Order: sequence, then C-alpha cells, then structure tokens
Amino acid sequence: MSDSMLVFAPLRLEAAALGASPDWRVLRSGMGPSRARIAAARGLAVDDAASLAVTGFCAAIDPALRPGDVVLGSQLHRPDGTVIDVPGSALLAAALRRHGSRVHVGPIASVDRITTRADRSALRDGGAIAVDMESAWLADAAGGRPLAVLRVVVESSERELRDPRTVLAGARALASLRRTRDALGEWARAVGPHRVLLAGPRSFCAGVERAIEVVELALEQRGAPVYVRKQIVHNEHVVADLEERGAVFVDELDEVPTGATVVFSAHGVSPAVKRDAAERGLDVIDATCPLVNKVHAEARRFASEGHTIFLVGHNGHEEVEGTLGEAPDRIAVVENIDDVAQVEVDDPARVSFLTQTTLAVDETNEIVNALRERYPALRGPRSDDICYATTNRQQAVRAVARDSDVVLVVGSRTSSNSKRLVEVSEREGTPAYLVDDERDVDVAWLAGAPTVGLTAGASAPEGLVDRIIGALGGLGPVTVEERTTTTESIQFRVPKEVLPV
Repeated sequence: MSDSMLVFAPLRLEAAALGASPDWRVLRSGMGPSRARIAAARGLAVDDAASLAVTGFCAAIDPALRPGDVVLGSQLHRPDGTVIDVPGSALLAAALRRHGSRVHVGPIASVDRITTRADRSALRDGGAIAVDMESAWLADAAGGRPLAVLRVVVESSERELRDPRTVLAGARALASLRRTRDALGEWARAVGPHRVLLAGPRSFCAGVERAIEVVELALEQRGAPVYVRKQIVHNEHVVADLEERGAVFVDELDEVPTGATVVFSAHGVSPAVKRDAAERGLDVIDATCPLVNKVHAEARRFASEGHTIFLVGHNGHEEVEGTLGEAPDRIAVVENIDDVAQVEVDDPARVSFLTQTTLAVDETNEIVNALRERYPALRGPRSDDICYATTNRQQAVRAVARDSDVVLVVGSRTSSNSKRLVEVSEREGTPAYLVDDERDVDVAWLAGAPTVGLTAGASAPEGLVDRIIGALGGLGPVTVEERTTTTESIQFRVPKEVLPV
C-alpha cells in the first residue's frame, strides 16, 4: 500500500478546487446516492490508497454554519437510520484551523434528494449539523482505511438552493475548499499505524488530587459559589470543569466578597495573603500541597538562622511568589546558571538554597552545583525540594523518549512541571510538544513518526491521554505499550475544614 490518499469529489468544480497533488488521487463520484454507490465500489478496488477522503459541498442544518465554513463529519447518517462513525476528524480539524479554516465537527446527514428548509429542520432534530447527498455511501469505499469527510457549506440553513445569493456563496465555498489542500496533505502524510509508548507514572499527583478534592468538597458542603485564588492547579480542563460546578477563580482576594469561602491553590500563598484573608473575615480553606508547605517551612528556618536563601525557580510563578513571601528580605530568586554569577550576599558563610518543586532535576542540579562552587558553605534542605511526582514523571518520560520518534506531553502552558517534561525529552534528543488536548496535536509532527511517546504532567487529567490515543486511532491502527518506571502510592489528607463530619 502506498502513502497516497483517494479523494472523492462529486462535481467537476469540486475536484478542480482540490487539484492534483502527490498526496492524493481525485475521483469524481457524481451527484446523488446512486452515483455515490457506484463510485464507492470503484474506490474499494483502488488498493494502493492508504486512506480515503470524501470532499465537496454541503448545506447547513445548524444555523451557526455559514457559507465557506468547513464541516468535518464525526458521523454519517443515512435515511434508513444507519450511522457510520468517522474517527479521523479531531486531528484534521486541528490542522484545518491552523491553516485558517473555520471548522465545525459533527454529524452529517446524507439524503437522496435536495432538501428544503423544512427538511433540514427535521434533520436537525436527529443531531446532524449539515446535509449532503453522497458522503454516507462514499464512506463504504474506506474498507477499514482511515477516513475523513470534509464538506464546505454552500447553502446556509435559512436559504433554499435556488436562492440567488447561492451563486456568491458558491464562490466563497470554492475558495474555502481550495484552502483545505495543505491540511488534507498533512493529514494524508500522517496516516499509518502508530505505536504509543505510555510513560508511567503520569497525570495527577497526590497534591493535585487533594487540591481538586478540596474544591469539590467545599462546593458540596458549602454550596456555590466557592472562590479560588488563582488556578487551583495549572490545567485549563480542570479549571473549566470546576467552574461549571460553581467555583469562581479570582486573581486576588479583593475580588472575593467579605465572609465568602475562598480556597488557596495547590501552589501556596505568602503570609501576607493569609493575613489579608483573616482581616477580611474570609472562610479560608488552604489547599496548598504539603510538599510546597515543606519548602515554606524550610524558608522560615533558614531565614531565622540569618541565611541568605537562593530560591531556584521561575520568577512570577505562584509557588515562587508564595515562598518569597515567607522571607522577602532574605530570598534571592535564581532562575538559571547566568544568575549564579550575579547574586551577592553579605555573609558567604550563611547561605542556603531551596527549589521550586516542579523544576527539571538535571537543570536544577547544574544550578545548585554552580552555587556550591561559588559558595562552598551552601546548605540545602533536609530532603530534596523537587517533589517525588515531578522526579518520577521526568524519569518516565526520559525512558520513553529514548525509544520514540516524537513525544507528546499533555499539559497546559501554565504548567511548569509539564513544560519541564518537554525539556527532558528534548535533552534526550527526541522532539517533544506540549498539548492541552488532541486539538493541539499537529499531524505534521506524526508524519514519519511511527512511535509516539505519550505522557501527562502532574496537573493533567488521565482522560486527556485517552482522547489523544483515540485521535491517533483515526490515522490507522494503534498499539499501546505501558512503560512504568515506578509506582506511586502517596496520598495526602484533605484539610480539616472540609473533612466529612
């Protein structure tokens, strides 16, 4: 089987809009179900195509669709009630959006005659967002090969086909169909079997699970709204889910009504924030990770002994801001090796270091070694500040990166520990990318990359990993291998303020 794609286009002008490409061969199917069935039989005989795409125009059912919009079929509905799933939509949708298309993903109804507005209203009740006359029959030509159904809206939901404005809409739809060429080519080149190496451990750590549980219990016990200072953990999906349940995320305490319930995030806060909350009479629930609290305690201890404290971490990160607040006059933030040469102290015999809990282990060791070289009396914490979960996930991603062509790290761009996983893979020589979910995956990364390493930062839900595996399945067969380097069993109790009575 070659790497080429077989593309069906019902009409001559639709086929011309796509044009010739080394990535595909275009067959005109003709218009309507009868011609589509004949074309599908011809397509099944084309055994050198690795994938199939059905393209062309459609009419909108969903009023949100407008002429020129791209519709990717997630399902195809036939008049007899048959439903055909199309799993290849997620990654192609992401590629189309990157190339400037306005994309909608949803069911497409295939019918045996031109529809009226009344017909489309009835089809909408069945869940379809667009309608055509060929896709559900042409899909038979896939024969188990990866399938994409891409139609461009030529007729909005409130117009009839014979509306004079359809001519202008047709020109817009043709231009939109031409713009899909690059994305279609990228998708075609990524098609093929993929082996997924799952790094373990991955996803939620004990501190993240505890923080999320704190907000959930607060909502259950006190009712909405429950205010949360900053993101409870650095993941957009977690935050959005809690917002739907009644959590209100704020940047500062002055946004919280007097006497309301407020949760401090897992990253910790400074003593000044705690004093402010007490003065305003807020019902405080502290969800700070116990490992971050450990760093705060160490900062207080070193400061009480008159030490200058080098805090290795990222300026502006919430965890660093909270630790700084414990001894602002005695802490200097060190972000990189270059900073080591810049820091000055009053007493080189009284110096110590602490670290942000979510740093890359290798890079942090380099900075600490440079600090020791400059300040031989440097003291450190009684145990490593970089948390067990960060260390474990970095070791796990290192193990899969060595055997992968590319590594995908599930995590939000605000997540420090997730970004460090990308860096760890890159230091192993394997390209890696941070993705919030399958919509961020660029199919261009997957072309010529049959082995994909996959992990998730400590604040990313495991369900997002499953969604990416499912999206990869739209490109062809997927085999999944677990690569577990260690097993985690640590659990943290929730604060007494939310302990069940």
